[in-house]
Amino acid sequence: MAKIVIIGAGSGFGSRLSLDVMATEALGGATIGLCDIHPGRLRRVTDYVRHTAERHNIPVTIEANTDRTVLLPGADFVITSISAGGGAYWGHPYTAEVGIPRQYGIDQQVADTCSVGAVFRFLRTGPIQRQILEDVERRCPDALVLNHTNPMAMLTWLHHATTSVRNVGLCHGVQGTIWELSEKFLGVPVGEVSYTVAGINHLAWFLEIMRGKEDLYPRLREVVEHPDRAADPEYVARERVRVEIMKHFGYFPTESSRHDSEYMPYFARTPEQRESFGLKAREISDTCPKNREWMGDGGAVAEGAGELRRSNEYTTRIMEAVVTDVPFRFNGNVMNTGLIDNLPQGCCVEVPCMVDARGVHPCHVAPLPAQLAALDRANIAVQELAVQAVLERDREAAFHACALCPLASALLPLDKIRAMFEEMWEAEKELLLWFDPNHRGSLPETCAS
Repeated sequence: MAKIVIIGAGSGFGSRLSLDVMATEALGGATIGLCDIHPGRLRRVTDYVRHTAERHNIPVTIEANTDRTVLLPGADFVITSISAGGGAYWGHPYTAEVGIPRQYGIDQQVADTCSVGAVFRFLRTGPIQRQILEDVERRCPDALVLNHTNPMAMLTWLHHATTSVRNVGLCHGVQGTIWELSEKFLGVPVGEVSYTVAGINHLAWFLEIMRGKEDLYPRLREVVEHPDRAADPEYVARERVRVEIMKHFGYFPTESSRHDSEYMPYFARTPEQRESFGLKAREISDTCPKNREWMGDGGAVAEGAGELRRSNEYTTRIMEAVVTDVPFRFNGNVMNTGLIDNLPQGCCVEVPCMVDARGVHPCHVAPLPAQLAALDRANIAVQELAVQAVLERDREAAFHACALCPLASALLPLDKIRAMFEEMWEAEKELLLWFDPNHRGSLPETCAS
């Protein structure tokens, strides 16, 4: 029977993926190890999962502990979904990562992937994720690590650079986008559509969209030029950034307009420009925002038991393929070992992968169209410098990562970027002990899921 350990179980992924495990027949009899350093969150999610198992009479063993090293021995799969230092999208340090850049004129919509806020998210998260994978390496070296923590590309890159643990980064941007394109743009049942997606996390590209032998891109281009012909014109109107990207670069990107507005210099330079693309200033709060309660970010999983049905997350389908040796295809974040020829070798790419009992097998993809590769490379440059900063404990490399951010460099001169960087560093200095040359030992476990 499989043993699955979820680190950061107090996040929405902890409760959601536990239900996915219980809804997967091939994982029947599994042991689910729930770990969160916040005792209150851990108690709530443990009660929720146990009540669900009892209500549906699922033969699963539930273990819970605030110490991951107690749960890891014997694990077949380890899921990571953490936030270092505070809530994932609320409270300090997130408020500093959005609020300080805003004072300098940079209005980030999400700040978790490729932006000055995302760089600092990585600087405080990367060293702790590294400690987690080192614990996996010591206590369950054959486990497959499935990471849901952002910034996905930077963390996956770091994982491969520092440990021998098998790991893959998982995102739901591809599944979400193909549903949007099928149901909202084209009016085609998503189950009838096949596709090829490749690029980098949160900026991967739908290279093909097919319905049987029918190429759906001509219909999509028609909808982009004439939104009133969409299956849901109001929905399409809200995706102004991604529609604009496709109009001018020829292909539809993954994730969302809010996310994608941060990865390029075209959408958020002025208040008027942001308004024209429907980009409202992100609300930053010291409490969990209402729109994230469904993810359980405040530890607020629903009382009682959950509905037993699988979500669209890849995670348990990957586990199922490993356990049954029946292959499953998904888009995963892995290292570029010749997979996309015109992106830098050794960076993190998001490509189609096959998984079976022998593990994850990434697929080679033809070179991206040159314009798409160029957009991705601008983001990869930020990722590379941020990863270098953590690997070498190099504060100046962290500044260079911020200076290369497409949005920051479009808005600020270097001296202002430097001033902003120093202010952000001061605001988070207690979470950046990794970079102190006098620091010895492990980092404080200040992770809140």
